[in-house]
Amino acid sequence: MKKGILLVEDNIEISQLIADTLKNESFIVTAAFDGEEALALFNKNEPDLILLDLMLPKLSGTELLKKIREKSRVPILIISAKGSDLDKALGLGFGADDYISKPFSMIELTARVHAAIRRSTEYLPQDSNSCQNSLNYKDITLDMHSFAVNIGDKNVQLTSKEFQILKLFMTNQSRVFTKEQIYHLIWEDDYYGNENVINVHIRRLREKIEVDPSNPQFIKTIWGIGYKLGE
Repeated sequence: MKKGILLVEDNIEISQLIADTLKNESFIVTAAFDGEEALALFNKNEPDLILLDLMLPKLSGTELLKKIREKSRVPILIISAKGSDLDKALGLGFGADDYISKPFSMIELTARVHAAIRRSTEYLPQDSNSCQNSLNYKDITLDMHSFAVNIGDKNVQLTSKEFQILKLFMTNQSRVFTKEQIYHLIWEDDYYGNENVINVHIRRLREKIEVDPSNPQFIKTIWGIGYKLGE
């Protein structure tokens, strides 16, 4: 089945170039040229992935991202000319899964799109007997069918990347992961020292699952090495 992509880019020429490229990759592309139009299209039919420019008329990309994250974990890839480390950290902090700075090659963009969709769909069970229904650690329950995460009786809304990172730790409860290993396993890309990406996602995950994020009990920092689950 063809995957649907919502492309949110106010530059008509760039939008057309990206849309044509992705259609040649057998994606179904729906284009929006401002934030309000994008939100309406998203609410009408949730896509498999969103390509999102940050500088949009009517409703900014950041505000659109926050509104989508209130209701969905759909993979979101930011495409923006605002390529500083701070801009990337802010975008990822608001719930984006990946960030690609303009100008970029169409080869790189299509590779990122394929990887993001592959990561999001590989967590879907093939049948009722093909994978464990849930993962558990202390008060955390991670449901593999519904993607629900509960801390005790409280439901916690995670982005797709946060869900994947938590799943990685919960399926390897005694293992320490370096930042490079986490990036390679979750983003399926070379690391190149992308510490901001890992730091932001770990911080956001802690804010959602820890009672005291500054003194985490679930996601522990192993100084000079990386992170692990629990003690």
